[in-house]
Amino acid sequence: MTRLELTEFLEEKAQHYESPKFISTDPIQIPHEFSLKEDIEISAFLVASIAWGNRTSIINTGKKMMALMEHSPADFIRNHKASDLAHFDGFVHRTFNAEDFRYFMRALQYIYNTQGGLEEVFNQAAGKGNMQQTIHDFKALFFSLPHPTRTQKHVSDPLKGSAAKRINMFLRWMVRSSDKGVDFGLWTKLQPSQLSCPLDVHTGNIARKLKLLKRSQNDAKALLELDKSLRKMDSIDPVKFDFALFGLGAFESF
Repeated sequence: MTRLELTEFLEEKAQHYESPKFISTDPIQIPHEFSLKEDIEISAFLVASIAWGNRTSIINTGKKMMALMEHSPADFIRNHKASDLAHFDGFVHRTFNAEDFRYFMRALQYIYNTQGGLEEVFNQAAGKGNMQQTIHDFKALFFSLPHPTRTQKHVSDPLKGSAAKRINMFLRWMVRSSDKGVDFGLWTKLQPSQLSCPLDVHTGNIARKLKLLKRSQNDAKALLELDKSLRKMDSIDPVKFDFALFGLGAFESF
């Protein structure tokens, strides 16, 4: 395909998959259960943080997370005491366990009670370019409290070579427009043009088949390469093509 043909093809696929019917098969369904801004962004951050592996398992674990937070994540984050976290014992999603979950509760409480919340933290850290440095700075703040060393692996750092798929997915959810009924468009200071595609097995494989990506590893360098390719097709909203690449891989075995 020529570049124009490829762009038109991916535009069509993006429009097809970015629709409310996508929600029922995706972890984004968890934050869609809420209407309060803070409930949406906290549940989205937590579900995105455990979004690796089987999607059904991710969704089921996300529901368990919300139940442990009494289905009021913002209220729980702001007001919980250490003793309220005792019933997290036994929680596990792959390598994310109760110890990790308890620290995430403490870190989010610190962010919401002293730093103005997740949106404010990202706005303060953001520059005018992509979000790689911003994510690095966010991670530093997130782990500024005493924490288990093991828990650090659950927030990726692009400046240490990671594609940071999960946190880029969270940012897509928060920043991109809600017009299509999938993403939320809650954060208005950050721009869709600053976002990076959540690079996973599906998006990476399809991007290579379509010659949008040459690098074989799904790492930070591959993400920057894919960013450049997608921005050539749409510099204003490049991450809309995530729906096309993911859909072609996950649903069409392209």
